[in-house]
Amino acid sequence: MNVLEARGVSASYGDTQVLREISFTVKKGLLVALLGANGAGKTTTLKSICGLVRPSAGTVRYDGRVISGLPVHKVAELGITLVPEGRQLFPKMTVEENLVAGSYLKKAKEKRKENLDRAYAVFPRLAERRTQMAETLSGGEQQMVAIGRGLMQSPDLIMFDEPSLGLSPLLVEEVFRVMRMLHEQGLTIFLVEQNVRQTLRIADYCYVMENGRIVQEGNGRDLESDPRVREAYLGF
Repeated sequence: MNVLEARGVSASYGDTQVLREISFTVKKGLLVALLGANGAGKTTTLKSICGLVRPSAGTVRYDGRVISGLPVHKVAELGITLVPEGRQLFPKMTVEENLVAGSYLKKAKEKRKENLDRAYAVFPRLAERRTQMAETLSGGEQQMVAIGRGLMQSPDLIMFDEPSLGLSPLLVEEVFRVMRMLHEQGLTIFLVEQNVRQTLRIADYCYVMENGRIVQEGNGRDLESDPRVREAYLGF
């Protein structure tokens, strides 16, 4: 079953076209990745899904319903959550206040305590720092808060935008471990990531984007053995 489906989606910022008739699907319960270099159009793809950018052509469907053009809050109410690039926390609020801020939807409010316990179980370090201001956390800890805040929304589909960006190798491993765990728990995941090697190891299916177009797709094993992918993204 296709939970998320894009067909012929194009998008622009003013006169600059960023997405050029892209199409992809995300099936329920799978971890699907969108790979590509910086500036390829990956973040704009996520924004087109969650309502931050209105496509100029094509359609995005979620559970069979057209959502392209819906406002952000309406998309979120359907069960789609975005963990944005750069974390975008409230720096003067505590860890717990940032987490609770993610439970503003009605269904999330009803599960606030359950989801808060879940976030602390996934990231025990956050439980230790629950009263600490977000601005005093390390980059890795801030990323944990951003992911935890996304989980507070009780998502059916969670989208990650460059979750490993700027993190140490050890924390990159931790972020990928968490995504793998959430995937194993049955959560549908759409991942945008430049860390190609790690992503190919955990994704069920991958799309490769260049200059606003989908240029390749396949499972991780096939793409990892593809000479073009190896040369462009894996360095050999």
